Formats: sequence, structure tokens, C-alpha cells
Amino acid sequence: MSPAQPVIQTEGLTKHFRRFYTRRVVQAVNGLSLSVEPGTAFGLLGPNGSGKTTFIKMLLSSIVPTAGTAHLFGKDCRNPEARRQVGYLPENHRFPTYNTGRQMLHFYAALSGSSRDERVTRAGELLERVGLADWADVRIGKYSKGMLQRLGLAQALMHRPLLLMLDEPGDGVDPVGRRMIRDLLQELQQQGTTIFLNSHLLAEVELFCDDVAIIQRGELALTGRLDQLTAGSGYQLSSPDAAEGAFNELREKTASIASNNGMVRLQFADREALNEGIDILRNHGSQIEEVQRQRSTLEDVFMRTIEESKEER
Repeated sequence: MSPAQPVIQTEGLTKHFRRFYTRRVVQAVNGLSLSVEPGTAFGLLGPNGSGKTTFIKMLLSSIVPTAGTAHLFGKDCRNPEARRQVGYLPENHRFPTYNTGRQMLHFYAALSGSSRDERVTRAGELLERVGLADWADVRIGKYSKGMLQRLGLAQALMHRPLLLMLDEPGDGVDPVGRRMIRDLLQELQQQGTTIFLNSHLLAEVELFCDDVAIIQRGELALTGRLDQLTAGSGYQLSSPDAAEGAFNELREKTASIASNNGMVRLQFADREALNEGIDILRNHGSQIEEVQRQRSTLEDVFMRTIEESKEER
């Protein structure tokens, strides 16, 4: 794979299911084209039933597309060699409950062709890293849901993949566990691993991902750099002692003025208006506590995109 070649590349990827009795066609994924660059943390977002898991399963060749193409590392995803460097944590995964965590890691690593010595070393490292070292030789039937998620992540990492695909990795994990997972994923990304993440936990995606794509009813509704999608154009200035004499001048420059517990907060539409407001406050001897660039949250962007998509339909 050349340095500039995407790790994931799809063109018009489509999957239609036909219900057996009604013969009704369900469009799970419809003409989805995406590109994920090496070393990126990419978040795939969408409401329930939007086609996220179907899209991932087509990339892993466990579902055959109706139309379109999908490539991993520049190779057709149907080629087993294309998937050899992929680690996968599915949603609602199941492990045999009579095995221990260590036994399960050995089993999955053996499937990928890892040697016994490598399995022994790697399993110990990962069990420690995901906080399961004390549970390594306990049967999986005694694990909580959050522990199963962490074991599933360790399983996906046993063969040191270059692409890690995670379907709802934070499902059922407590805040401490989610922080542990996020730290581990950031460490992997710094080492060059590409992370492809499907999650409903928008706050976690916002903390971690570089790029996001939002799909609705199987179609791409929005994609781009996270920092650009959440960037705002306004500014908020806080002043603890804004002089009354400044208010009349400020009203012409601000979008809004609010006062709470002795702190005056001024909203400015752009940088020019902000600087003029600062000059007015300084001329009246007022102090400036804080200036913040206004940003949208990922949740704001997500809800706005979904609503706009519904209106277009």
C-alpha cells in the first residue's frame, strides 16, 4: 500500500435486502462512497437502522454487496489478504462462557497465525492493558458486560492489526473503562494504526476522532474533518465589571448581552465586532475575564444533519 493510498475506499457501496414473505426491498446501504486515510481516527455515525453495521460487514466480506466496490489497503475486500491486517470488535459479540479470558485470546490469535510464544507474550500484555490481568484465568461466564467489551478489544488487537474496526466499543462500559479504551486507542493511533469507529456515544467520538461521516437511511448525509464541522463563527466575551456607560455602544456591536451573578457575557458575530467590543470595554476601564470561540458540539452537528436529511426527503 502506497503512503497516499486510503486504508478504506468504497465507491457506490450498496446493499438491498429482500424480505422473504413480503418481497419488499429494504435499502440498508445505498450508494455509499467513503475514503479513510492511513493513521486516521474515523467515526461512523447514524441513527439506529441507518446501515452502519451493514456497511462494516460488507467491508469485512461477511455480507455480499448488491452493488459498488470496497477496498482495504488497496485490495478488494473479498480478498482474504486484504483483511489479514484488520482487527474487528463486533457489536454484541459472544464468547464461549466456559473459556477463560486468556484462553480466548490464545484461540483468536491462533486463528490469525500467531506463534505460541507470541500469543503468550501478547495475551499477557493486552490483558494488563485493558485492566483484566486479575481476571485472565477466570471463566468468561463471570465477566460483566463492560469486561466482555474490554476482552473483545484485546481480542481484536492480538495480531497487531494496521486497521482496527470497532462497532460500539463503549457499549456497557463504565466511564473508567471508556477512558481506558480511549487512551489505548490514542496510543495505537500514535503508532500508526487506523481506527474506524462506529458508536452512539457522540461525546466519546468527539474526544477521539479526526474525521466523521454521518449516514441516514443508508446514504451519506455529511462527512468531513471534525474540527471543521464543529467550528463556529461567533465569539463570547466575559467581563466582571462592564461599565454601564459601555452598554449603549456595545449594543450596536453585539449579537446579545446577558448578565448572571455579576458577570456580563457578550456575544459577537465575528472577529471584527469582537475587537471593537474589546476597545469599547477598555475605553471605559472595564476588565476582560475571558474570550471564547463559539463551537457547535458533535451532537448539535449530528441532530442538525439528521433533521435536514429528513426535510430533504
